[in-house]
Amino acid sequence: MFEAAILWDWASFAIRWLHVITAIAWIGSSFYFIALDLGLRRDGDLGGADGEEWQVHGGGFYHIRKYLVAPEAMPEHLTWFKWESYSTWLSGAALLAVVYWVGGELYLLDQQKADLALWQGILISAASLTIGWLVYDVLCKSGLGEKPTTLMLLLFVLLVAMGWGYNQIFTGRAMMLHLGAFTATIMTANVFFIIMPNQRVVVADLKAGRKPDPKYGKIAKLRSTHNNYLTLPVVFLMLSNHYPLAFATEWNWVIAALVFLMGVTIRHFFNSMHARQGMPWWTWGATAALFLAIVWLSSLGGGTSEPEEEAALSPAQVRFVEAEGFEDVVDLVMGNCAMCHTAEPAYDGIHHAPKGVLLETEAQVAAYAHEIYLQAGLSRAMPPPNASWMEPEDRRVIVRWYRAATGAKLASGS
Repeated sequence: MFEAAILWDWASFAIRWLHVITAIAWIGSSFYFIALDLGLRRDGDLGGADGEEWQVHGGGFYHIRKYLVAPEAMPEHLTWFKWESYSTWLSGAALLAVVYWVGGELYLLDQQKADLALWQGILISAASLTIGWLVYDVLCKSGLGEKPTTLMLLLFVLLVAMGWGYNQIFTGRAMMLHLGAFTATIMTANVFFIIMPNQRVVVADLKAGRKPDPKYGKIAKLRSTHNNYLTLPVVFLMLSNHYPLAFATEWNWVIAALVFLMGVTIRHFFNSMHARQGMPWWTWGATAALFLAIVWLSSLGGGTSEPEEEAALSPAQVRFVEAEGFEDVVDLVMGNCAMCHTAEPAYDGIHHAPKGVLLETEAQVAAYAHEIYLQAGLSRAMPPPNASWMEPEDRRVIVRWYRAATGAKLASGS
């Protein structure tokens, strides 16, 4: 039997892989249809269609037509684009639970910001994801639905407010991830509650011989356009947990806000290009300026505050501290890892501890026992070979210590 630590890590990897694959499928189809819709040609005999386009791909030619409301008769075969969105959200929710709920003591809550129990943090995490959709949906269904620019500005304010709010409770990486999940929930809810039901109404009208109301297509188009502008910021937020300069800074919520603006400028350029309305090159300058502002913000306020008193050890940490070989592991970590995993890294070129992991005290070594075991014990991922050298026997010391604390053994009995 494989030990739980290995199985759990591979399960997390599998879910992350699924999430990336489904996200690629969703983003790809979304970007394709936005580009197709904007680039449709509307001249010549369209046979009742709103626009058409000829495309070539993979050695074949494709003739595509779009009907503004619906064709005169229901086609025998109709492809629905929905599972890409649903699968992305479901796999993302599963990954959030694995990393930030099960691993909540390390990655979710920051006790220096808010003194909350883990179950309270999980409750806030789960409940908050629905708030954005409820507020946004009310705004869209109000008169603001006819004022798309004003509506987008209010959505931006909502996202900035949520980023700030998350940062008052969660760790920096959890704040970024949750803001991405918050936004992705709005996007998937748009598909599930608005776009798909509206398309079903149109299909039902066609089957019944009724002329579909064009308002359903108009409403769905508005939500689809919002999704288009939110996609790139969500990708950034999901990747941010690998880059402490993005999440482990005092101004991480402002960085997230600027990323949403970058999403608008980037998509505006490509949307304008696909619509044959010219290429607004000014958006490149605006995007570069926003990115430079992010780089500047990431450099502010690092490593200057006095460390606060360390919290009491959890039962899990006590188990690792009391396990045989702990003192030897602490020496190994301090000698091989602490040069980078510290509030003020000494290694040239590293300004923040990788992934925000600090290994300066015995309590921190015990807290990150699982990661130390996988990264420096079972595998040779850490420390980097050019930064430090850890002998094979040193890695076996870490493995023996971790297994002594957890009672785990591999099938080989080693």
